[in-house]
Amino acid sequence: MIDIEKIERDQAARISEILQGAVDPHVHSGPSIAPRGIDHLDLAKAYSKAGFRAVVTKDHDYSGVMCAKLIRDHNPDLKTTVYSGIVLNNVVGGLNAYAVEHTAAMDGRIVWLPTLAAENHLEWQKTSNWAHPAATQKMRPALPVQLFKNGKLRPELLDILDVIATTGLALASGHIHVSETKIVFNEAKKRGVERLIFTHPEDIVGASFEDVKEIAAMGAYVEHSLAFFAEGSKFRNRTNDELGAFIDCVGPERTILCSDLGQTGTITPLEGLRRGVATCLALGYSDAQTHSMVATNPALAIGLQNG
Repeated sequence: MIDIEKIERDQAARISEILQGAVDPHVHSGPSIAPRGIDHLDLAKAYSKAGFRAVVTKDHDYSGVMCAKLIRDHNPDLKTTVYSGIVLNNVVGGLNAYAVEHTAAMDGRIVWLPTLAAENHLEWQKTSNWAHPAATQKMRPALPVQLFKNGKLRPELLDILDVIATTGLALASGHIHVSETKIVFNEAKKRGVERLIFTHPEDIVGASFEDVKEIAAMGAYVEHSLAFFAEGSKFRNRTNDELGAFIDCVGPERTILCSDLGQTGTITPLEGLRRGVATCLALGYSDAQTHSMVATNPALAIGLQNG
């Protein structure tokens, strides 16, 4: 059995070096209507101290681009540049091209297709014993944001894909089903979208290894959430060997490792990434391969120059 904590202790300096220039493109810091263990500014300070290049904050209920700009403008000494994006859930109007244009105009980096309001997510939730913490406390339950009408992609979604292509944003699949992801990504490519991110195939979206290979062959990066793999995460439902199997499925060159952390009652995003790097080393990936998964690939995915 791999002792990840021992590797973290014994290889601490090596892990720190691998994480120099890292980019976390999917992290749930606050403020948020859901409980968060760290806010955007404190996260940026922690990542800056660790030598991270950038972070993309993600909230299921709002575009964080204004918060990100405020942090960038008032904290010029931070090494970590804070970006954000938008998730096409109910609170922003679902398939709202105006909101996507605004996100792009304010230097947003990622558009996520519906997550908590995806039809697939709402079906998955019925048997998952999980609910968005705000759904019954402060907000009405989510209604499905439908991507299709009469078997075809809705005109509103096509409009959004054109905006993404024009502005250079990255498109991430969110919590829609893998079968839907293939259709949307194929159309996105036809319309000139250059940056595609397949969100955590290991959970919620129903993906097989063959699905993962097919979507990577479209040119997408496959993003794995360390929240589902890292020891000590309250969301852990996958093993270290499964992480290796997912990476090997498409290779480190098409893989992104993100934290997907920031919630209360679990390890911090930085702890998650350090643990993820330790796991990769234990699985036999080289320092260069691991660095590409936590730094080079996510940088390219969000449009940062020089990877």
